This record gives sequence, C-alpha cells and structure tokens, in this order.
Amino acid sequence: MALLWLLTVAALFTGIAGWTKARRLSRRLERLTESYWELRYEHGQLQSRLKRLGLDEPGAADSVEPAAPRGATAFVPLSSLKR
Repeated sequence: MALLWLLTVAALFTGIAGWTKARRLSRRLERLTESYWELRYEHGQLQSRLKRLGLDEPGAADSVEPAAPRGATAFVPLSSLKR
C-alpha cells in the first residue's frame, strides 16, 4: 500500500513540475513573439524611411544622384499565354 502512495505522490510532483515548466515556457514564448513582432515593425519603419531617402538599393549610399526609376510592368492578357 505504501508503494501506491509513493507512486501517487511522485506522479503528483511530476505533474506539478511539468505544469510549472509549461507555464514558464508559455510566458517566454509570449515575450519572444512580442519581441519578434516589435522588431518586424521597426524593420518596416526603417525600410520605409530608407525608401523615402532613396537609400534602399545596395550601393545607393555612395552615389549622390537618386536611383533611376525602374520600368513599369506591362499588362499581359492570359489569352496571349495560351498555346
């Protein structure tokens, strides 16, 4: 009978330990997710600021002239793609 009580107490302690670890990991995951989205937002803000300054292309910081506008994408109807 003592063995059953010992196993019950051990299972209870194991369950409590697992539950507290899961709660701790859940909080950590929440903090990491929040940090990730804050960094994504800041990255987007900096990227838009660089676009406004004209420094979004590699090597553009060296040149004083603004980058030439890229060609516009032309509309291609789907019927012309059929064989």
